[in-house]
Amino acid sequence: MNNFIFVSPHYPVNYENFCIQLKENGVNVLGIGDTPYDNLSDALKWALTEYYKVDSMENYDEMYRAVAFFAFKYGRIDGLESNNEYWLEQDAALRTDFNIPGMKTPFMEHVKNKSRMKQFYAQAGVRTARYHLVTDITESLEFIELVGYPVIVKPDNGVGANTTYKLRNEEQLRAFHEADFGGIRFIMEEFVPGDVYSYDAIIDSKGDPLFETGNHTPTSIMDIVNNKEDSIFYIEKELAPDLREAGRKCVKAFGVTSRFIHFEFFRLNEDHAYLGRKGDIVGLEVNLRPSGGFTPDMINYAGSTDVYKNWADMVAFDKLTRKLSEDHYYCVSAGLRIEKDYLHTQEEVELKYGSAIMMRTILPGVLAEAMGDLLYIARFKTEEELMQFIEFVSAEADEAEKSQEDDRVVETEAEEVAQADAAADAEKQNAAQAGAGAARK
Repeated sequence: MNNFIFVSPHYPVNYENFCIQLKENGVNVLGIGDTPYDNLSDALKWALTEYYKVDSMENYDEMYRAVAFFAFKYGRIDGLESNNEYWLEQDAALRTDFNIPGMKTPFMEHVKNKSRMKQFYAQAGVRTARYHLVTDITESLEFIELVGYPVIVKPDNGVGANTTYKLRNEEQLRAFHEADFGGIRFIMEEFVPGDVYSYDAIIDSKGDPLFETGNHTPTSIMDIVNNKEDSIFYIEKELAPDLREAGRKCVKAFGVTSRFIHFEFFRLNEDHAYLGRKGDIVGLEVNLRPSGGFTPDMINYAGSTDVYKNWADMVAFDKLTRKLSEDHYYCVSAGLRIEKDYLHTQEEVELKYGSAIMMRTILPGVLAEAMGDLLYIARFKTEEELMQFIEFVSAEADEAEKSQEDDRVVETEAEEVAQADAAADAEKQNAAQAGAGAARK
């Protein structure tokens, strides 16, 4: 590996670590982005041999000229990557046009649409929700006649939870069909009763995992965004064997090589007539990039590792150069909402959990919608400690007041019962004494 182009090395901010680790591995790292060079951090400037600024990364002609410039100046380009969902198709197009190793445009056709993913899950032996590509309301009603309400509708080609809805009845269905979404093609799926789990891995050139982990999201991103709920998920201390097996089978079925991946699955929390038994794994979607936000850092905290280094080792050497640690933790991301009144202040959270908190930050609006406004990242050795932390930071003041009111009601009712019992006992005692007096007479 000689010349590697990293697209948007400055954003997200933690992605500069990919470039730094590539540089440490002896790779000639070239950057393309839309921010001025002077805005780059000193560490990123050190990692990049050269940086090409474009006015707009949306402009393919500019991106094409940037790659052409690097190819002319440095010779063959051995790799190109953004590790960012938004740029995956453009990355593939640039690799195709310049014959750079890695995913090309034809491969992207298999994974960019959720409906196309279904057949690969089937090849892996993993069930998925039944679906319907939305056309008119008549066909939607026919599909719902088969699977029942609620149904989930979301863009067939898209990421995140924007324009994703749970339709619970025909009134909501008709309102959805009457809305103008600007020509977006939607997929409609039956509702899957389960939590979301992920299989996250760094895959080598043969399609084998060099590193594996996974996370658990108790509340769906759809509900977090649409209902402004707290955004809470955590990296598992150990990857469940059935999830590991399903993830590996899907990697082979999709033909993934030389990538950092994030595959999502449901784990059923109740029996389902079509999808399986409670606890079974159901395929959701594949993401051919790392899980977003600060998840790579969370994986580091959970696994006592460095996934930026692990990824750079895969790119440069097709193997890891350091032994993986066995010192594992749960690592939780708790994103709270500024509009909520929480029971415990930030100072109280820091006082109680300061040694466990790895990061605390305020997120910008572009990230806050899905991740919360105030973000805590903390790690724990036991699941009990993890759950206690989640309960402590997310407890709302009005809930606590309601709980206290409920306690007062219970106490009042208990006092009334005790008083009634005491009165009944006194009445029985008076009756007994009156009876005894009558007997003496």
